[in-house]
Amino acid sequence: MDADLAALLTQAWMDGPIALPLELAPIDAASSYTVQDLTLLLRGQQAAAWKVGAKGEDGPAQGAPLPAVLLSPARLQPARFGRFLGLELEIAFQIGREFAVRPQPYSLAEALAGVDGICATIELVASRLLPQGDKPLAPLAQLADLQNHGALVAGACVPYDPAFPFVAPTLSWQFNGRSIAPPVPVNPAGDPRRLLVWVLNHCRERGQTVPLGTLITTGTYTGAYLPEGPGEALGLIAGLPPVRLVLV
Repeated sequence: MDADLAALLTQAWMDGPIALPLELAPIDAASSYTVQDLTLLLRGQQAAAWKVGAKGEDGPAQGAPLPAVLLSPARLQPARFGRFLGLELEIAFQIGREFAVRPQPYSLAEALAGVDGICATIELVASRLLPQGDKPLAPLAQLADLQNHGALVAGACVPYDPAFPFVAPTLSWQFNGRSIAPPVPVNPAGDPRRLLVWVLNHCRERGQTVPLGTLITTGTYTGAYLPEGPGEALGLIAGLPPVRLVLV
């Protein structure tokens, strides 16, 4: 059934959102992660990046491989993503070495030692799955659908600085010149660096190497902004080059 759901999601990337047949709903996280891998395989793609997040400072992480990274400034047509589209401002880490498969888990210290650079990113959040009535999509179904990923736009990287204020960066977040930033920007995961080790060990456990240059984006500081039409999103995080996405 995992293969059948992956095939439906792959088709939905081209044709638009679909209703999830109840018999294909993932039964556990392992099933959702298998669907993620199969979806990229069916699309003929490898993971160019990862997204990872957590709902609390001590909460468990979950993530998804991403099929591509767009460089800022980028232009996208929102119609290709269906009706469900949000924009999030995040920080990503560029991996400066290969993390190969090995028996023992990677530590947070090893993960941080392998970070080469950081950048601001805009994730376009979108779903290939249609809601069924008033019920929200099941979390496992969202996880299988690359954790609601649509596209990732990355600004230029700067060298990693451990002193960077990852918990509470100063930022500006605008759409068409109007501020859309929350009063107090915060990443629900707390310090997003703790999430890096999850990606490395998730891949290790699945027999997947994390290549040099992989980008790992680590969750929103702003929540999702839902644009009502075309326009330009501009994210400015102090200490990082800007990131821009134009919806046309």
